[in-house]
Amino acid sequence: MRLPLAELHLHLEGAIRASTAAELADRHGLPVPPQGPFDGLGAFVTAYERARDLVGSLDDLRRVARELVEDAAAQGVVWSEVHVVPPTYAGRLGPDEAVLEAVLDGFAAGTTEESSAGVIVGVNRGLPPPSAERSLALALAYRDAGVVGFGLAGDEANHRAELFADVFARAREAGLPAVPHGGEGAGADSVRACVEVLGAHRVNHGIRAAEDPGLLRELAERQVCLDVCPSSNVALRITPSTAEHPLPELLSAGVPVTLNSDCPLFCDTSAVREYELARDRFGLDRAALARIAETSLRFSSCPAERRERALAGVARWAAAA
Repeated sequence: MRLPLAELHLHLEGAIRASTAAELADRHGLPVPPQGPFDGLGAFVTAYERARDLVGSLDDLRRVARELVEDAAAQGVVWSEVHVVPPTYAGRLGPDEAVLEAVLDGFAAGTTEESSAGVIVGVNRGLPPPSAERSLALALAYRDAGVVGFGLAGDEANHRAELFADVFARAREAGLPAVPHGGEGAGADSVRACVEVLGAHRVNHGIRAAEDPGLLRELAERQVCLDVCPSSNVALRITPSTAEHPLPELLSAGVPVTLNSDCPLFCDTSAVREYELARDRFGLDRAALARIAETSLRFSSCPAERRERALAGVARWAAAA
């Protein structure tokens, strides 16, 4: 709890507070989304859509965003980067700009000296191609107002990274880091495509890179970070169990790694619990955990003053016996 860190792989609707989800479900007459484990990605996507349905107004969205930052601060998370895909609301809350502005307003309302957040505007692989252009235009319009990255999520097995090469090239040219998902629903080739085709600065998940030792060497040499979520990977049956999770292989290969909760509403976890899991189940010592926290800050878009203050806190935490 005293270790300063950044959480770089977190989805807005997947981070709705459980109590808030129950309240919104009751208000709107909708079912509460189920928790994992899930029978694969398809079942998870259905649950995620139920969570998005709970957001019935822009005020709901502002509340969810504000509470996310408040919950992060309570865990010692000084900076969060949160995936938001405005076109998935299909206009029911208003234009995409209104959706994004509501999220940014919520983050601003929750910001304190202890914690703040930025938005990764995402592309959903399964939506029609014009939605990718809409997400890019939105990200570029707000890149100086709280948007800190350009992401890609969804069915990677059936919608390859090559389809999105052009929008990602334009995002990078405009100074937005590329932070696509890969190596969750497809194998090592999907991770490689995120790096070589999309120019990924970080890859969300990326764990199936462990299937290709050559790719692990490339990730280590190029210092491409993997934003790993062990509890989520088990809940979605991407890996059969915690014991079989490839986190130790990634670390041994020298790949930069961060630890994240992904969708705590569904996985009953948090950033702090992922660090506890790494300590208790993978045997990572204090120095190793501090290195992961340092990586999370150095690979983030955290404002410089906040980052340097947090890095000093990591050093103090690592030195404490």
